[in-house]
Amino acid sequence: MATNKASFYPYSPSKAAAIISVITFAVLLATHVFKLFKTRTWFAIPFVIGAIFETLGYLARAYGFSHPTDLNPYVAQALLILLAPLLFAASIYMFLGRIIRATGHSELSVIRPSWLTKIFLLGDVFCFLIQAAGAGLLAKSDATSSQKDLGKYSILAGLILQLLLFGFFVFVAAIFHMRAHKAEGTTKAVSRFQWRKYLFMLYGTSGLITVRNLFRVAEYAMGEDGYLLAHEWPLYIFDALLMAIALAIFVTWYVGDIVSDNIPGRGEDMYVMMAGHQSRRTQV
Repeated sequence: MATNKASFYPYSPSKAAAIISVITFAVLLATHVFKLFKTRTWFAIPFVIGAIFETLGYLARAYGFSHPTDLNPYVAQALLILLAPLLFAASIYMFLGRIIRATGHSELSVIRPSWLTKIFLLGDVFCFLIQAAGAGLLAKSDATSSQKDLGKYSILAGLILQLLLFGFFVFVAAIFHMRAHKAEGTTKAVSRFQWRKYLFMLYGTSGLITVRNLFRVAEYAMGEDGYLLAHEWPLYIFDALLMAIALAIFVTWYVGDIVSDNIPGRGEDMYVMMAGHQSRRTQV
């Protein structure tokens, strides 16, 4: 292996950890792609693209083991791994809208499902652009000190904004959860649909992404001389592992999931995909 003297990494990158990550994300990616096309769950496409980002990102890290002074793979892995969770978030935002509409009681949400999805997706895109711009500045080989600072603070701003967006998202989901729970005793549509299962999946993956974002905020706030950027293991524990778990959890959302684009509106029951069959539509 080449020496670390002119390396872009402040440590010797672990080839084994990178390869294990590539294999893990590639297997999860293949599983998601298979289920995506089998169930035609198109709102999960951003999730699949995020899995592609993770796989390619750690593939670039594996390449960086033998080429630590090569800028291109270093930039590629930094960008892809940083931005992948934003794509996961996009599918999660759409998932909540479908959960709410599937109960047939959109009025229980503090925000109309159609607006809910648009609001959070726009926020997600904004966070994506801010972080991508910041990472682009940091990746410039001839970047000045002020440009590097701007890049770092742009990424920090994007991560903090994403944390706030996720916090508001979970608040909206929790309000719907409480209202649906209260209505369950008198509303057949709410009680027939396994909405709790999907909301807890949503809470779990949102929590994983939030912990990952907190790690990234701490990493960039501490700077290049900080412990988190100077050591490799935190990346694999607080980013790779958490995102792999999130991908594994959402493999199950294709089974018995909501895939119909013709989800009934207020006062009607839902369409639910169960082993490729659509449930009957009934009036509440």
